[in-house]
Amino acid sequence: MRITVFGATGNVGGRTVAEALSRGHEVTAVVRDPARSGGLPPAVTVRTGDARDADAVAALSAGQDLVISATRPASGSEDQLAAATRGLLSGLARTGVRLLLVGGAGSLTVPGGTGTVIDDPALVPPSVRPIALACGEQLALCRAETVVDWAYLSPSALLEPGQRTGAYRLGADELLVDDRGVSQISMEDLAVALLDEAESPRHHRTRFTVGY
Repeated sequence: MRITVFGATGNVGGRTVAEALSRGHEVTAVVRDPARSGGLPPAVTVRTGDARDADAVAALSAGQDLVISATRPASGSEDQLAAATRGLLSGLARTGVRLLLVGGAGSLTVPGGTGTVIDDPALVPPSVRPIALACGEQLALCRAETVVDWAYLSPSALLEPGQRTGAYRLGADELLVDDRGVSQISMEDLAVALLDEAESPRHHRTRFTVGY
């Protein structure tokens, strides 16, 4: 597959690039600042662009099989996430290329309850509430989209660097927890889930989640 990755130099994006390359896919990494592309593998094609620019998205996705977005704005610039989502959806509506987005866990429902993750301060402390709210807006924008074939991946509550086990569970709109009540997945296994969905699409214009 020919895959374009926005946010390729980030924590999740970098692991997604590595996972895609390990499976033999052709990867184009889109960076806003070429100076930050030095850490990308030599096999990656690096292009400069901005997900907020629908024209750039259309140009960068032309001829590709899939676009993956793992963008995360810096603290204080959370509003850029919605702008990037609008740009991606608008640009891809012109090319017909499928979109996989890495979103947030805040809008998932809490197991056994009626509330959402973002309403639980133990899961979403004040320091991360702004990005959780931004991810909620991101999902709402996707759900209003009827042209692009998109899928939105919400991670577990705890998403950290770790090991690639290749094992995970799939869910829909409810937070996944293990038998200890912990919701977690490594960034490496999140990338595995992304590429599994890329290669064998199961989710179309819907959100799914993964966890251990």
